[in-house]
Amino acid sequence: YNRTWFQFHNKFFFAIAEIGSGNMMSYSSDVNAMRNFSITGSDAELLAGWQSLWANVAQANSIINYLEQRVGPNVSEDVLQNTIGEAYFMRATAYFYLVRLWGPVPIIENNVNFASAPLINTNRVEDIYQLIERDYQQAIDRLYDRVRTGNYTDNAKVTKGSAKSMLAKVYLYQQKYSDARAMAEDVISSGEFKLLGGSQLPGKSFADLFTYPNNNNEESIFALQWKNVGVYGNASNCNTQFGISNGTVSTSNASYGGVFGPSQDILTLYTTDDLRRRETIMFPGATYPNVLAKIGSAFGPLVVPPADQIGGQNAGAAIKKYCIGIVNGTATGSADPWAMMENNTYIMRYAELLLIHAEAILAGGGSTSDASALSSFNAVRTRAGLSPASSITFNDIFVERRKELAFEGDYWFDLGRIPRAQAIAIMSAQNRGDRLTAQSFTPEESDFILPYPSSDVAKNPKLTEPPVPYTFN
Repeated sequence: YNRTWFQFHNKFFFAIAEIGSGNMMSYSSDVNAMRNFSITGSDAELLAGWQSLWANVAQANSIINYLEQRVGPNVSEDVLQNTIGEAYFMRATAYFYLVRLWGPVPIIENNVNFASAPLINTNRVEDIYQLIERDYQQAIDRLYDRVRTGNYTDNAKVTKGSAKSMLAKVYLYQQKYSDARAMAEDVISSGEFKLLGGSQLPGKSFADLFTYPNNNNEESIFALQWKNVGVYGNASNCNTQFGISNGTVSTSNASYGGVFGPSQDILTLYTTDDLRRRETIMFPGATYPNVLAKIGSAFGPLVVPPADQIGGQNAGAAIKKYCIGIVNGTATGSADPWAMMENNTYIMRYAELLLIHAEAILAGGGSTSDASALSSFNAVRTRAGLSPASSITFNDIFVERRKELAFEGDYWFDLGRIPRAQAIAIMSAQNRGDRLTAQSFTPEESDFILPYPSSDVAKNPKLTEPPVPYTFN
């Protein structure tokens, strides 16, 4: 839940999914290649993300293939099967990223099988999706079934509902709308998850989602679990990389900050009455009483400085999500020696499942006024303080997903599943520069699939050969 995901999450996840999509921008040389679609197989963060995902596959494979025969007699069958279910969930999730990022990749169900023959063909995309579906179903069959409660410690691990939710998303990506709808409705009717600030939890809000005390809240379906253990690579660097650090005002516990900034394109995404606006982007003059900042040599509540003094990437604003400020007791938890912190990173939360449900009901149609679709869609909108819709189109859902999930690593994949010409038109129209200099770049068809890391191609030239069918047992 943390260390194997670290190199995927630390920079790569945001450098690809957020800078690539046009939600974020950066001039930092290690993360900015996707700003102008110039990434190559020699990119260090590309390799880091690739290796991290394969590490998750390998760890999961070890548990799936060997835990049952090696476990001691004092471990109950329920605990054993739940643990194997978690491994299937992790392998499916790693492959879901691999196939969306790189397309054909090798299917490896047992790493030991390739120890003496490491030259491996890639497999077809449709086979990889079949593996993902099978793995999530294996997870559903084995994982504990529970309802998320206010006891957040008990919510930290994935459940049947987590696997069903991710499988609904996988179905949606393949346009298996009836399957996606059925799976989403199974989760919705279970009552396992709830919106913070929705009708069931009116005492909380969208803002509460991104605070340390609300790790593993009722809306969290699957989140990476960062821990300060005093060893590099176990905690989250988002507070440092997203925050403000201009020499006078700093939300970072490190000596630097603001490696990523919001793009100019996203600054105009939200209407001023949208409650998500100030909790997603820090605009000049905004105040955050619950975010402790260093102001000169003193400390106090954050007041965002003027646009030309925010620092970072000269964006004129900063990223609020996952920025929790200077260490402040139980409000933030601790920071490790690298200023990394323990606030979770969402991979999926209930708001997204509701939007998946609405889209699955739309099922590729022009518009829908279906009551169930509107109920799910409007639950997300009204939580954000917006008026409910009486009819919705795909574009309504597409834009709502961007607003709701900005900086959470989804917009790149959403752009990747709409017609290429439409995605290219959206991205080429974005201002990918800073507040003073507008810049635009037009992606090509090939830019939507990442290059394989050059070092791995050198070790395994079969990566560049045509994919082959995979034979499932």
